[in-house]
Amino acid sequence: MVELDPLIHAFYRDRYVEDDRLVRSGHGRLEFVRTQELLRRWLPAASVVLDVGGATGVHARWLAADGHQVTLVDPVVEHVEQAATVGTFDAEVGDARRLRQPDASVDVTLLLGPLYHLVEDAARARALSEAVRVTRPGGLVVAAAINRYGGLIEAGSNGSLTPDRLHLFTEPFTTGRGKDDPNGFTVAYFHHADELATELTAAGLTDVEVLGVEGPAANVLQNAAADAIDNLLPAAVLAARQVESDPNLRAAGYHYLARGTR
Repeated sequence: MVELDPLIHAFYRDRYVEDDRLVRSGHGRLEFVRTQELLRRWLPAASVVLDVGGATGVHARWLAADGHQVTLVDPVVEHVEQAATVGTFDAEVGDARRLRQPDASVDVTLLLGPLYHLVEDAARARALSEAVRVTRPGGLVVAAAINRYGGLIEAGSNGSLTPDRLHLFTEPFTTGRGKDDPNGFTVAYFHHADELATELTAAGLTDVEVLGVEGPAANVLQNAAADAIDNLLPAAVLAARQVESDPNLRAAGYHYLARGTR
């Protein structure tokens, strides 16, 4: 049985359109391009890929087009129903903490959403353990996380940060846990880069690497006029690429992407 926090389920069902998240804004486009770039750098050709928390298939679509054999798993029924209509990959309802896939059955397991929706340490550890279990020896586990300071950076740059909302962004500095914001994101866990690396290592992965995704121009793209994004995007991608592993600038964007080898 899939157990999803009711707030998170309601967020995706009633408040948020996940399908076009990575194309409707400058930041979303930057996140998509950089995630695609990093996955193409890391994934072996023609891999068997398990896309856990794959939502409506925004990454599964291009991964399948690149020649990978993809199975998408997501706990939101509506996401899976939409993903299943694409037809180039399999899609099923499932829970990152209790995958149905057999041991060592895939080349690559992606966790591009689950870790920031699992606010309990034990739940994240279980999801990573399951990802390791289903990945063959020598295979790859890739996990995304939200930068702990990302919310404050975004709100402070788009004018939505007010004294009465400040606590929503400063409280997670200590706990990592964000509360549901009716005007923004839902309950979530926000990572430090080193913390994310530690979680992957504790799950038994080796050669762990954590990179920044969007880089220091993320807010420029987020607040740019729609007709300016095409001109700004190449420079933003180049900047992100140059500082992706710099410990002083990995937290300049909104997300981290980590990889480890089973």
